[in-house]
Amino acid sequence: MKSKKGFTLIELMVVILIVGILAAVAIPLMRGRVDSAKWSEGKSVAGTIATSLRAYAAERGGQGAWANPTLANLGFTTGDLQGTYFASTNYSWTSSYDETANPPLTFTITVTKPASITSGTDLTLSHLGIFAGGPQ
Repeated sequence: MKSKKGFTLIELMVVILIVGILAAVAIPLMRGRVDSAKWSEGKSVAGTIATSLRAYAAERGGQGAWANPTLANLGFTTGDLQGTYFASTNYSWTSSYDETANPPLTFTITVTKPASITSGTDLTLSHLGIFAGGPQ
């Protein structure tokens, strides 16, 4: 009598079922990690804009009140804010400086969620350094 070697059809089907279940669980988890990594680009550029606003305020100290400097005022050129997932049009800000106010510099930077990111909402960064929104 010959001895049979190999797997039965049932054993192969069980293995395929287990792999399918693992894939069904892992794929959404990985997609969330990918979106979170994409959001890090937006957070990084928002931080760069915040630093530029602070530097602009320091340079113009004693010159009176001002509000909402342009990209050029902050020292950026057209492509400086262009990234892999976020374009320069995804960033906007409102800011004001008044030496008599406390704090003298206030700003809110908004990062609009691009279509390539499936989770989260628009992200904001305040002059207090607090992020709101973004990845979920």
